[in-house]
Amino acid sequence: MERNTIGAICRAGTVDALRFLTLLLWEAGAHHAPSLRMGNAIRAFIAFVPTNECQNYLLGDLQEMPLDKMVDLSSSQLRRFPLHVCSFKELVKLYLSDNNLNSLPPELEQLQNLQILALDFNNFKALPLVVCTLKQLCILYLGNNKLQDLPLELSLLQNLKTLWIENNYMTQLPEVICELSLLKTLHAGSNALRLLPRQLSNLQELRTIWLSGNLLTDFPTVLLHMPFLEVIDVDRNNISYFPSLVHLPGLKLVIYDHNPCRNAPKVAKGVRRVGRWSEETPEPDPRKARRLRMAKQEADEVQAPAPPAPPLPMSEKLD
Repeated sequence: MERNTIGAICRAGTVDALRFLTLLLWEAGAHHAPSLRMGNAIRAFIAFVPTNECQNYLLGDLQEMPLDKMVDLSSSQLRRFPLHVCSFKELVKLYLSDNNLNSLPPELEQLQNLQILALDFNNFKALPLVVCTLKQLCILYLGNNKLQDLPLELSLLQNLKTLWIENNYMTQLPEVICELSLLKTLHAGSNALRLLPRQLSNLQELRTIWLSGNLLTDFPTVLLHMPFLEVIDVDRNNISYFPSLVHLPGLKLVIYDHNPCRNAPKVAKGVRRVGRWSEETPEPDPRKARRLRMAKQEADEVQAPAPPAPPLPMSEKLD
């Protein structure tokens, strides 16, 4: 395909031109790549064109709000958020995972009924403040971005129950998280966390905390003062010693594998552990052990019966 032809199509940016581009790319590569790979290449090319027509082309037939009040634009190679989605004011779920987004428009504030927002696997270096205006949010996915911190305005999301911030660039857990009073589940794995803030114990509703793949060298002391926790995951850290967790009445599961620990955390009966020494052999009952020793001793003292005498030769029998 000639370079000036592609340039003319990009400058035009019309749907007809994009269809023409699709046809040309398809014919040019049909014999060199599978159809799925070629289709992805076409979408990737179109995503770079900065016109609204190009961005709308990526959305397909999404013109009206779906009946299930959910819009899923995951893996659409979007570089700009489609503004007309902001007109779906009754929208409840919005999935924008696995795109090339690094900003969101202020018009997103119109989606005041939104309860689930997925922004994971994008290029956000900072959380757009407009997200903090969506006060009905219950679940927020921010994993696999480039976030180093979270804005103080996040505290406005007082209905948030689940927060995913795994696989970011955080060296400390943002203290604003400690102000999310209804938070039940926190996924903060695969960052570079070394400590947890003491204020975390303020989260009386927190039941599950995932901290695997961080840089913790000590078991976080604050977790020892959170008796309502049910799941603690500190897998793949640098913790060398674990304190007793017997006093945590709500604990159901603790994951501590892949740590250079010298001991396993002690837990109450019925609590599952995943890690080294998690299945320690219990001490034998002393009465059973004594009976086993006595039985072995008796068996050793019993003499084996003498073997039968060999048969006499025939000549001796005749005598």
